[in-house]
Amino acid sequence: MNHNNLSNMPVAARYIGILPAVVTAKQGYRFDPHQDTWVLRELTHEVWLRFNKMPPLRSDFKTALKTVLVWYAENHSIGYVKSQYNCIRHLLLHKATINGTPNAEISSVDILNYRAHIGKAGEWRLASVSGFLRRWYGLGYPGITNDAVVLLNQLRLKGATSGVAVATMDPIRGPFTALEHEALQYALNAAYARNEVTLHEYILSWMFLALGMRPTQYARLKVCDVVRLHSKDGSSSYSVRMPRAKQKGVSNARSQFTDRLLTPQIGGLVFEFARQIESRFTGIIDDPTQAPLFFDEQFAPRANADLYHLQADDVGRRLTAIMRRLTVISERTGEPLKIHAKRFRSTIGTRAAEEGHGELVIAELLDHSNTANVGVYVRSTPAIVERIDRSLAMQLAPLAQAFSGKLINGPSEASRLGSEASQIRAPAIVGNFDAMSSCGKDGFCGFLKPIACYGCTSFEPWLDGPHEQVLTHLIAERERLMDEGDARIAAINDRAILAVAEVIRRCEAARAGSSFRG
Repeated sequence: MNHNNLSNMPVAARYIGILPAVVTAKQGYRFDPHQDTWVLRELTHEVWLRFNKMPPLRSDFKTALKTVLVWYAENHSIGYVKSQYNCIRHLLLHKATINGTPNAEISSVDILNYRAHIGKAGEWRLASVSGFLRRWYGLGYPGITNDAVVLLNQLRLKGATSGVAVATMDPIRGPFTALEHEALQYALNAAYARNEVTLHEYILSWMFLALGMRPTQYARLKVCDVVRLHSKDGSSSYSVRMPRAKQKGVSNARSQFTDRLLTPQIGGLVFEFARQIESRFTGIIDDPTQAPLFFDEQFAPRANADLYHLQADDVGRRLTAIMRRLTVISERTGEPLKIHAKRFRSTIGTRAAEEGHGELVIAELLDHSNTANVGVYVRSTPAIVERIDRSLAMQLAPLAQAFSGKLINGPSEASRLGSEASQIRAPAIVGNFDAMSSCGKDGFCGFLKPIACYGCTSFEPWLDGPHEQVLTHLIAERERLMDEGDARIAAINDRAILAVAEVIRRCEAARAGSSFRG
């Protein structure tokens, strides 16, 4: 359908009143607009518009409504078409409850009644549907009265409020705190080490943790997007060509990209995983490098690689399911963390703001085309606890679940019994070379002892070890750095502080002879 120059034609001449047999939408998919269920598809999205879920509509009104939605399908993304469908449906449902007759038109009275019904808090709904109604009228299709458009042009409507969850650090919908974010990382690594998380799940989760992109961007990834770069010194670096999302005027889901670097540890895993997927699709599709990085396992041999991509909603659901299995507790609520993809995204923006980055950098990190929606991160309250003393550490310790090792009575109960190399010392903290704990893992460890040990699953602290001295040292060092004004550096060992506090709690319970459950 071509609606060019429609606004210059008389209304009666403009209205055709006949739906085309087939519509080719902006993204290239085709559908029959005469059907009562429209299935609109794009590489990683599929939406259903069910007109039998609408309230009763007079036949000419229904045809006009469908014709307007056809225009949106030809000119906008399927997500936007769905949102417009939902907006107009909400208005029509309310109108039907008042009139009790099939909808035949929308007048200024209907709009005023709807505004009164949704109230100030829901005024964003009218703001959202306002553009749809004006477009309907402008295209010349019947159903919108002149007085309705005059009223809409006069109203000053408040749009939906955004950024509240970020600005208030909402514990359910807002960004994770530093402790929550680290707890997720530790729990994910530990679950992967125990083979409780598959490589596919591990990589998907870490990409959300590290990059904070939208689910649709991960769903659009193909094997060829994971790149290994070789430097002159022989080292390797890894990057991902991330397909962009929400770009205006773009008809192809993979027409624009932004490069994202990965750490060598995660990047190496992602690269090898991509090679495994490429090998798996060899002989199934014409070009295995076009296989989706995250694919639907229930596939049958087909010719088109695009058919194997997961839907964006499926990617989000997978992430939530993986993270829920980790059962990480929030130190703010004392309950398992509420997990959804957007929280990882807002965490990336918040942490960048806490590190002093401006709106341009944050917009680049979050793949925004402008800075219109990133100001909230710069204005948000930092998630770093200003002061942690021994009392607070002891209160937070059981919630943080930072200690995952095994408390033992002494070297006689160590997993590597008799091994001098397994014994851990901390002369810089306690002032002597006496052993204080054991390590249950045989192999090289490059982490700083004993600070990093307290959060390790192989750590075996001794019941009579100088853990109080370690806690005092860490808290004093944190306060020193805070006084120097470097909050981000000061908070680096917050999880270690809580792990040491948990060891102290368990030691106290063991000495008291109680059946301690940590």
